[in-house]
Amino acid sequence: MQAKGVEIAFDNRTHSALVKISGDTQEGEGGTTLENPFVVEALDEHGVPITGLGVTFRVIEGEGHLSATTALTDADGKAQKTLTLGPNPGVIKVRVTAAGITSPVTFTATVTEVSRLAADVNGDGTVNIQDLVLVASSFGQTGQNRADVNGDGDVNIQDLVMVAGALGEGAAASPALHPSDLARLTAAQVQDLLTQARQMAFTDPAYLRGIAVLEQLLALLQPRETALLPNYPNPFNPETWIPYQLAEPAAVTIRIYAVDGSLVRTLSLGHKATGSYQTRTRAAHWDGRNSIGEPVASGVYFYTLSTESTRHSVTAGDFTATRKMLIRK
Repeated sequence: MQAKGVEIAFDNRTHSALVKISGDTQEGEGGTTLENPFVVEALDEHGVPITGLGVTFRVIEGEGHLSATTALTDADGKAQKTLTLGPNPGVIKVRVTAAGITSPVTFTATVTEVSRLAADVNGDGTVNIQDLVLVASSFGQTGQNRADVNGDGDVNIQDLVMVAGALGEGAAASPALHPSDLARLTAAQVQDLLTQARQMAFTDPAYLRGIAVLEQLLALLQPRETALLPNYPNPFNPETWIPYQLAEPAAVTIRIYAVDGSLVRTLSLGHKATGSYQTRTRAAHWDGRNSIGEPVASGVYFYTLSTESTRHSVTAGDFTATRKMLIRK
């Protein structure tokens, strides 16, 4: 065709193309893996499947993780990849491109809210610290499990952060701690959980809220000062527990003295991490016997806590404190 000296040519040829086959517009809760992969087919200009073509899958909107970002088309010209949803509710878009094909295709997936019911792992009707403890103690378990909050078949850090996020929802105050929590969760464990959570590098508000709750929990579990606490029961017969707390990691020793100052028993507790040691499963235990296994007589005794810092720091000093207790038979 020619007009006013300009020649226009129409290209009626069919070009190579990517065709969307299946997997589009799926939805699921944050952290779960979509049931079906994103599948595309590469066709040449004659509509014949292209084998061995490099295809690239890339998340262009929202947060999610692909099983891999590149694939080669198979004998039928098809390539596929699976998406694990990020925790933030909203839309995720994945663009698929291939060398020599000018028109990409785009898949979408929707992340739905994780219900507070799912985060109530122990089923007591509320999302609380006990649910966090239960998820943490179930790490590594697979298959059907209430601790698998996101339903991906594995209990891991994503489940724990989801519970933490539900715990912190709408709450300005720090989470409350009960003695039973202290018996099952330590500052060192929470620090490890925080490290794992931060490595996921999600930036959405729900995930960050979960991390903030873990940070609050860590602050609650870390005593501001080292202290020797009153033993219980007191008076006692024949055994008692000696609680204490450490503001720094330390090697801990408790020595028990008679009223005349003679050493009755030494309890070498070894290296202990920062934290509270107040419950019967964590406090020092004295069975009321001396160093050769004989029951001691009724009367007043003194117990001394000594710590030797295990940190290489000029500011981390040693600590000693003494309290009184009574055996009454």
